[in-house]
Amino acid sequence: MPLPLSAPPEAICLLRISALGDICHILPVIRTLQYHWPQTRIAWIIGKTEYALVNDIAGIEFIIFDKGAGYSGYRRLYQEMRGRCFDILLHMQMSLRASLASLLVPADIRLGFDRQRSNDFQWLFTNHKIPSKDKQHVMDGFFEFIRTLGVLERRLEWNIPIPEEIRREVKLHLPAGQFMVVSPCSSMAYRNWTVEGYAAVADYALETYGLPTVLTGGLTSVEHEYGRKITQLCKHKPVNLIGETSLKQLLAILERARVVIAPDSGPAHMAVAVNTPVIGLYATTNPDRARPYLYPELVVNRYPEAVYEKHGKPVAAVAWGTRVKDAGTMKRITVSDVTQKLAQVLEAT
Repeated sequence: MPLPLSAPPEAICLLRISALGDICHILPVIRTLQYHWPQTRIAWIIGKTEYALVNDIAGIEFIIFDKGAGYSGYRRLYQEMRGRCFDILLHMQMSLRASLASLLVPADIRLGFDRQRSNDFQWLFTNHKIPSKDKQHVMDGFFEFIRTLGVLERRLEWNIPIPEEIRREVKLHLPAGQFMVVSPCSSMAYRNWTVEGYAAVADYALETYGLPTVLTGGLTSVEHEYGRKITQLCKHKPVNLIGETSLKQLLAILERARVVIAPDSGPAHMAVAVNTPVIGLYATTNPDRARPYLYPELVVNRYPEAVYEKHGKPVAAVAWGTRVKDAGTMKRITVSDVTQKLAQVLEAT
C-alpha cells in the first residue's frame, strides 16, 4: 500500500506508551485524524498511568500496555492482538520496549521515525519512515506521521474530558478567586528549578497581583520535599496539593488556573491542553524542541548559555535535543526572569 494514501484506512493502531507530555502532544494528531477520517477505527496502545488521563475520550479503543509488568505485559498485548489486523501501525515511541511491543501488532504499514532521529534502532522495526526534518518540536514530529499518510491540515485541539463531578471536587480545595499553579518538579530532577525561586515568585504573585499559589505534583519523595520546603519558605502560604490529586483532578485544577509555572514536565503540557498560559522554565532542555506548544513567548530560556558553557558551542552547533544535566544548571534562571513573564501574562490588555 503506497503512501500517501488515496483513501482513508479502515483501522489504525497508534503505539505511544508514555509519557504524559508526549501523550498531550499526540492528542491533536488524533483529533486531526478523527476530523478528517471519521470512519477510521483508531486503537491506541498506551501506558497504564497515561490511560487515566485520556481513557474517556470517545472514538478511541485504548489498549493498556503495562511497561512495568515485564513478560506478562507482552503476553497480555499478544492476547489482545490475536486475530486482529490493522492497515497501519503508527510506531511513535523510540524505545526498545516499545519496538518489541510493536512486533505484536499485525499491520501492513508500519510507520516510524526517520533513521536520522530513530533512537534505539527503531528503524529496524518499521517498513515506512516519516521524512527527515531538522529541529522540529516534538509535536511537529508527531504530525509528520499523519502528513506522511496524506492528512495535511492540522487541528490544534485536545478536548480531554473533565467530568463535572471532578470540577466540583477540586473547587472545594482551591482559592475562591483567581490563582496561580506552581508545578515545581519534572520526572527528571535535573530539570527542576530551586525551591527558593519558586517561593519568591509565589510571594511576589500574591503581593503584586493578589494571586495566591496552588502547588501541584505527584507522589514522589522529591515532589513532597519540594512542596514542604516551598511552603516553609513562603511568607504567604500556598495551598499544597502535591500528591493529593488524580490526573483528572490535576487537569481540572490546571484548567481553572490563571497561569501555570513549571519546568519541562507533563503538567506543563497538560496545561497547554486546557489553554492555560504556561511559563516554561528551560535551561537543561531545548525549548524549541519541548516547550509548552502554544506559549513560546512565555518561555524562560537559559538553555543557550548552558549549552555554551558545557560544550563551548552555540545551540545550532550541537545535536538537536542535547541536554545539559549538570547540577545547578537550572539556577541560571532568576526570579526576575520569571516575574517578567508573569507580568507579561497578568498585565496583558
